[in-house]
Amino acid sequence: MTSSPLKAAPSLDTDRGALSELSQETFALTRRLFLQLARRPSTLVAGVLQPLIWLTLFGALFAKAPEGLLPGGISYGRFLGAGVIVFTAFSGALNAGLPVMFDREFGFLNRLLVAPLRSRSSIVLASVLYITVISLLQSLAIMATAAALGYGWPGGAGLLLVLVTLLLLVFAVTALSLGLAFALPGHIELIAVIFVANLPLLFASTALAPLAFMPNWMEWLASLNPLTFAIEPIRAAYRGPLDLSEVLLEAPYGDITGFGCLAVLVVLTAGLFLLIRPLLNRKLT
Repeated sequence: MTSSPLKAAPSLDTDRGALSELSQETFALTRRLFLQLARRPSTLVAGVLQPLIWLTLFGALFAKAPEGLLPGGISYGRFLGAGVIVFTAFSGALNAGLPVMFDREFGFLNRLLVAPLRSRSSIVLASVLYITVISLLQSLAIMATAAALGYGWPGGAGLLLVLVTLLLLVFAVTALSLGLAFALPGHIELIAVIFVANLPLLFASTALAPLAFMPNWMEWLASLNPLTFAIEPIRAAYRGPLDLSEVLLEAPYGDITGFGCLAVLVVLTAGLFLLIRPLLNRKLT
């Protein structure tokens, strides 16, 4: 009985050592990505400016929309804010595979694969951490601008819901983008996928208009679009008081509550990571 703790101690120390080395490797690779960003800050500036322009111009364009036009009688700028926040996070996460793709093409990824890394998972973890931080910073900048324009700010519970929703979406889309970075032959093909996916997914969601404004076929598309399941909880966070058991999406196939929207995002995130895991295991071994 007295020998079991002694036997378990080396294993525990080994696990701690492995975790410490993985953390160090992930930090170093993440720091490299931020150094690249510091040398090319235009990428971050453009990623913030574009949605700010959308929010300002679209909000002003529909500022005189008739009262009661939108659900709950909210202004179009406030309605649009959630859509712009989600689209900003989505666009940033969809670009997550580009640094990995450039590392592939320039040969740096091969150097990492032959380096004495404790775990090559640090390569993926660094990309996920980097994109998550950038996406959240961009989204917070949009939220601050929306508040300055008079479109409101979520309360404490609402802000937590916004962050959780964005994290789920960013993790899911980052997994998809990293999978594409290893599956596609080059960065031209990846950029083409990004361009093709961005605007159609934006317009075929509830970012710019509610389901009631859409034709039946587009209503079905928007009700199946992952962006919609992220937009509606964030929109609810701005309305307050927060109640996730409330119906947020009256889809043609049935009503979806706030908990239902989050459940869809959780399943999507887990499914995409499980889907790309075999691909990453092949490419990183």
